[in-house]
Amino acid sequence: MKAILLLLLFPLSLYAQEEEKTIDLDAFTERIANFDDNETEYEENLENLALLLSHPLNINVATAEDLRFLKILSEDQITNLLNHRESNGHLISTLELQAIPGYDILTIDRLVPYITVTDPLTTLNKNLIERIKTQADNYLLLRYDQTMETKKGFSSSVSESQKFQGDPGKMYMRFRSSRPGDFSFGFTMEKDQGEKLNWNPAQHYYGFDHTSLHAQLQHKGRIKNIIIGDYQVQFGQGLVWGGIFGMGKGSETITSVRGNSIGFVPYTSAYEAGYLRGVATTLELNNNFSISGSWSLTSRDGTVQAGEDGGSISSILMTGLHRNATELEKRKSFTEQVAGAALQFHNKALDAGLVFQHVMMSKPLEPAARPYNQFTFRGRSNTNTGFYANYTFQNIAMFGEVAYTLNHGYGYIAGTLIALSSKIDLAVVHRRFEKDLYTFYSNGFSESTKPQNERGTYWGWKYRLNKKWSHSGYIDIFRFPGIKYRTYAPSAGYEWLLRVNWQPSRHVALFVQAREEHKEKNDTASPSKTYLVSPATKNNYWLNVDYGIGQNLRMKTRMQFSTYRFSGQKTNGFVLAQDISGQYKKFRITARYAIFDTEDYDNRQYIYEQDVWLAYSLPAYDGVGIRKYLVLQYKMNKQITFWIRYSHTRYTDRNVIGSGMEEISGNTKNDLKFQLRIKF
Repeated sequence: MKAILLLLLFPLSLYAQEEEKTIDLDAFTERIANFDDNETEYEENLENLALLLSHPLNINVATAEDLRFLKILSEDQITNLLNHRESNGHLISTLELQAIPGYDILTIDRLVPYITVTDPLTTLNKNLIERIKTQADNYLLLRYDQTMETKKGFSSSVSESQKFQGDPGKMYMRFRSSRPGDFSFGFTMEKDQGEKLNWNPAQHYYGFDHTSLHAQLQHKGRIKNIIIGDYQVQFGQGLVWGGIFGMGKGSETITSVRGNSIGFVPYTSAYEAGYLRGVATTLELNNNFSISGSWSLTSRDGTVQAGEDGGSISSILMTGLHRNATELEKRKSFTEQVAGAALQFHNKALDAGLVFQHVMMSKPLEPAARPYNQFTFRGRSNTNTGFYANYTFQNIAMFGEVAYTLNHGYGYIAGTLIALSSKIDLAVVHRRFEKDLYTFYSNGFSESTKPQNERGTYWGWKYRLNKKWSHSGYIDIFRFPGIKYRTYAPSAGYEWLLRVNWQPSRHVALFVQAREEHKEKNDTASPSKTYLVSPATKNNYWLNVDYGIGQNLRMKTRMQFSTYRFSGQKTNGFVLAQDISGQYKKFRITARYAIFDTEDYDNRQYIYEQDVWLAYSLPAYDGVGIRKYLVLQYKMNKQITFWIRYSHTRYTDRNVIGSGMEEISGNTKNDLKFQLRIKF
């Protein structure tokens, strides 16, 4: 019967003919990310997410939480897929998605690059070695990139303590062998620009400055998942265990506001501050209950102040840079132990769990007293507990989590997703985080970078007028009861977004988007001797047209404009970018030419840039100048693919680029990157 169905669905057979699926990170970023004034390491977070998305999800074993993680499917679509799988057995092709209610061509187009269809019952009979040889995705990735201009840290004019000790090249090596829902093992190694190659296991040097390894097995009897090595964790709404998956508020106004309990996943990113290292496992007790446990021992970077009992940590560093004597002194200067557990209950409609986390540092954290950090955690150990629950009833999905820091404060998130009809979806999320809720590995839905000192309510909607037209938006109202960085008084604010999409065909798409964010911050221009806060309002406007010419050529035109009002002053920012991408036989090329003009850093513009495979580029267009880049991909054969990327930035408003040891004399910056992938 399924064979007949697949013949009827032959128009989608182009998916089966593709040798390699291309993940549209640009579109994914547009949906879930909102690049605002927070100084989050966006590139590292999004690159980590890209690595996870590049590991296709086996929809024959995927849970509802796994599917939600993709931020593509509505609750109705997820339920319909699970019901179809239960009634008809495992899918044998992505073509079968057309037979599931609620799955139109555009939805399937977006979903297919992130999934794979593998029947575990027909392949797990083979031993692990055979599955690695015949069914795994095995590859080795080698990458080198360098800034062509000389940075100040490499010059002879700086002191010995500040001078970079290594060469100006950044090196990256990654190996992975994996099969979705079955196994994964591999390693990632990286050396940043200015770091030197070194072999000294006693100081955690194994050639490269950063080395990450993992081995994972899944669905082996009662063992649902086990990872040895580096991993990350996501349970509930992310208040206790949130990994680094939080992307904030974006144009995907419904699915992105809900966290996902995907449990333990391998950590394969080169970002050196986001992983746990040790062992983690999930065991199925029966059809409804599972229990998870983890332990980690990791060396972290920090500034250590001398004192009794080995001193204290004044700050924890997240950059992962170890280029000169000053930075090397702070490398792996203290250890951190993390123990965690989760007891989960799950059935068709209800998913609930109890979570626990205990963090112990080898030295106490004692940051210098500042007005804005009076509620910052201090001490050697911290314990968090929490409870989360998700319940789905017909077209209503309810979710929430409560977290409590022992002997301190609490926080909670509660939300509802409602499908009023096949065309209208609504989302409501309320959160409250006390000032002394201390979380080290959280990423709950919030305005701030951490769920602390905040209260707010979010309303989001999405309306599909027809197959061509849709619009979405949200309103978020929040306040901060205590003082925070750059705001030395209780404050409040709001944010709204409105987006209209028009997609007349699979080859043409246009959207117009507007966003406003209103916050309060310190007004340093005030004549008062004390800090006063004044409202700051930022407006962003986007116009994007994406269109295809023929089968192998695509164009995209993007215009962004912003205004920033604060203390009686108004400044502006603007960027216009033209992209072109095409494919000819074994070559694929992508290029951009952009002009930008921003009056200050508050008006900087973020636009995703195409990069080599599994790399992520999201620079801030700041100042006045032009930016252009070119990415060339050459697929020599099925096993070997080569990339080269060149980018050039020229400023007309400065003669020095960057600051500190990153400073470059002149007004131009050129970067060159090479990458080689070998598939086995």
